[in-house]
Amino acid sequence: MSKLTVESGSLPNDVVSLDKEVTVITHPLDALTPDEISLVSLAVRQHVAAERKDVRAVKFITSNIIAPPKRDVLAFLGIPVEPGAQPEQVNGHLARRAETDFLDPVTGNNYNAKLTLATDKRAWVVNEIDTLPEGTQPQITVEELIECDELVRKDETVLKLAAEVGVSPEQLCADGWSIGWDDRWPKEKRIQQCLLYARYGSHENLYAHPLVISIRDFIPVVDVNAKKVIHIDFPPHRLNGDSLSAKSTAPPAADADALGASGRARIPPPQQKAEYLPDLIGEATKTRPAPEPLKPLHVVQPEGVSFKVTGGSVLEWQNWRMHVAFSGREGIAISTVTWNDGGVVRPIFYRLSLAEMVVPYAAPEHPHPRKFAFDVGEYGMGTQANELSLGCDCLGTIHYLPGAFVGHDGKPVVLKQAICIHEEDNGLLWKHTDYRVGGRAHAVRSRRLVISMVCTVANYEYTFAYHFYLDGTVELQIGLTGIVNTYLLAEGEDPAPYGTQVAPRINAQYHQHVFSLRVDPMVDGLQNTVVESDIEAVPSPTGSAENYAGNAFVSRDVRVSRSSEGVRDYNAAVDRRWKIVNPGKKHFASGKEVAYGIMAKGAWETLKCAEGAWAKKRAAFAEHNVWVVKDVEGRNGSERLWPAGKYVPQT
Repeated sequence: MSKLTVESGSLPNDVVSLDKEVTVITHPLDALTPDEISLVSLAVRQHVAAERKDVRAVKFITSNIIAPPKRDVLAFLGIPVEPGAQPEQVNGHLARRAETDFLDPVTGNNYNAKLTLATDKRAWVVNEIDTLPEGTQPQITVEELIECDELVRKDETVLKLAAEVGVSPEQLCADGWSIGWDDRWPKEKRIQQCLLYARYGSHENLYAHPLVISIRDFIPVVDVNAKKVIHIDFPPHRLNGDSLSAKSTAPPAADADALGASGRARIPPPQQKAEYLPDLIGEATKTRPAPEPLKPLHVVQPEGVSFKVTGGSVLEWQNWRMHVAFSGREGIAISTVTWNDGGVVRPIFYRLSLAEMVVPYAAPEHPHPRKFAFDVGEYGMGTQANELSLGCDCLGTIHYLPGAFVGHDGKPVVLKQAICIHEEDNGLLWKHTDYRVGGRAHAVRSRRLVISMVCTVANYEYTFAYHFYLDGTVELQIGLTGIVNTYLLAEGEDPAPYGTQVAPRINAQYHQHVFSLRVDPMVDGLQNTVVESDIEAVPSPTGSAENYAGNAFVSRDVRVSRSSEGVRDYNAAVDRRWKIVNPGKKHFASGKEVAYGIMAKGAWETLKCAEGAWAKKRAAFAEHNVWVVKDVEGRNGSERLWPAGKYVPQT
């Protein structure tokens, strides 16, 4: 890191200067470097100290780039915006800008600061600091999740309640969760709920011993700014079939006797172990002898890989060229994707990312309806990314990309191996055999470029892998592993109808994982729209002159012309699918508009909630399968980046 040289009186208070240029950017959408994160934080601290006496303390939450205007980025990279046109000229200086969310834990106020890197790349300038509206909370940080684990072990009431069911302080573990929605607390408080577990031995599977659950025992609610437990909820149980021990599924008043309102007695956690670490799996947990160990499988490329990475973030493979960046919120952000078609650069996608997701749980009794986590908008996928390791997370000849996000103290948290890039064989791409005597056969192997990340969100692990294929296909494969979120059952209690007993007295509640993939296309340019296609039988009956054999069917196309028509839903009965088209470019043979088809494998489920449900109000994007909307670029980048809004917690 370059040495800071801030001289009193030589610069305005909102400027941080370097002794030499430190920011070397090869692509306009490069994520903030660790150095930049530190300098942005320092610039904000200096500005607050000099200009904002109302801010008593600074706790950093996020720090990200503000993307330049789309056309400026494409001009800078030499990518045309219309079919057959030359790239536009760069219009002046392409500014490097950043924004950071921070809060004042003393007052509870939240802020957003916007900064610009000076043209000599030696100083960051604070342009503005806005106070966020009351009740608007930036995303929850990894540090706050860890703090929840520590806070509950210091609370006398929590320790007393845990001791009453046989759990000592050192055995107590908490998964911090977003509060979801609970209007019993003042809007300015920064709230989390803590799902409690007992860990009876070092590294053992704590999810086998839930203290909370559908049949939970108790759930602390924590004010993370004040660093204290402010309330404890006691979920009711279903001890007599589907009969709830409480009078209602609604939450009791904040000042009510929470245990009394639950209508049941205390329930100790189950003691049976269920381990996953090989060295902890004892004979008692083995149900059958293990198979013979697999023989080694070696993936080698003695001549090296077929892709190359330049400037740290620009990836080229076969005809593909793209920018790959770490995002603290989305995990992986892929942008400015082009295809070299015989020497002609054809733009395909401006940006691809997993922009949001929601995980609503099915149990209706309080406090379970609060469990509908937005793992992107509330926590940030990138901030929960794993440090990847060869042979486990990735196999083969690997190139890793780092990632960095801001900590509470303004310093960067760095992952050296956050994103994995490698190649995989993918079976057959194409084959044909001339079955005639003397005929020849020809086969082509498929290979794909994989860009992947693994993220741990409490009990779950998500695997995200973008696949780019030789035939131009792009695929996002999402995997879900880890451990299901578990809940406590009383002796003889049936988890039905809202869950399944996965081990003695362990309930896994039914829930959904609904993902929102944001696709900002530029198929042969920026003038794109979407066409919806249904396969329909023609109305002419069998035996008619138009359809004598009765076999005729056609593809009916509907063009989405405006955003008001952009809410679309899947219909399996007509094999509905969508394609992104460019009306200004035609296929050389068919004469039809060039297009990219949108396909999904079993991914068309929407929220299974009643009308007016909290989850539907907060995650309206998950009510429909496809949303076609026009991107709106404002002064600070796209205004339609986030399907559930920019600030998600406690909304």
